Amino acid sequence: METQGASNPWAGKKIFTTGEAALVCKVSQQTIIRCFDAGRLDGFRVPGSKFRRIPREELLRFMRQNGISTESLEGDRQRVLLIDDHAETINTTRQALERDGRFELRFSADAYEAGLLTLAFRPHAIVVDLGLAWIDVPGLCRRLRADPALKDIRLIVCRGVNTADRAIDAGVDGVISKPFAGDALLSRLVPMLGLDGDDESARNRRSRTAS
Repeated sequence: METQGASNPWAGKKIFTTGEAALVCKVSQQTIIRCFDAGRLDGFRVPGSKFRRIPREELLRFMRQNGISTESLEGDRQRVLLIDDHAETINTTRQALERDGRFELRFSADAYEAGLLTLAFRPHAIVVDLGLAWIDVPGLCRRLRADPALKDIRLIVCRGVNTADRAIDAGVDGVISKPFAGDALLSRLVPMLGLDGDDESARNRRSRTAS
């Protein structure tokens, strides 16, 4: 059985030593220890010892905050943030991305949380419901494009009837009508993010998931 660990030694690892964190971040172990002791890198000490341990999500947060590439931890998975409050849309999106195997998904049904996730999760693509009353989608698009750190995020809007023109005018990268099938979303995300729509590894992942 093929596993992610065969190509990525850090795949699936949840807790890191300071030495492992140093290897991932490509800095010295002393740098990691200093950041840990100064509170810039959260974690815990092994009970009854002085050894420090760092959870994966905290290490990812630290790396993103300090401009360190997270590729060594995340491999080539594409990060997608879904901003929506409809259970059907959330479930459809989750199932489609998990089935494909090349994506990591976060979702939010709150404008404030969505903003925090955009900064912390650094998605490659955002999928947002244009009909949500609590978020200004055209304004979101303008803010993304104006921020050098976020300007390359791809933005797909989900629309109902008579909202396409507004979405396109906002400068988004793609539009999809609700309700949508998972394959319809993938047909937009895959080329938009420069992925191969029918590469062998993707077929193998889908085959393993289906079996």
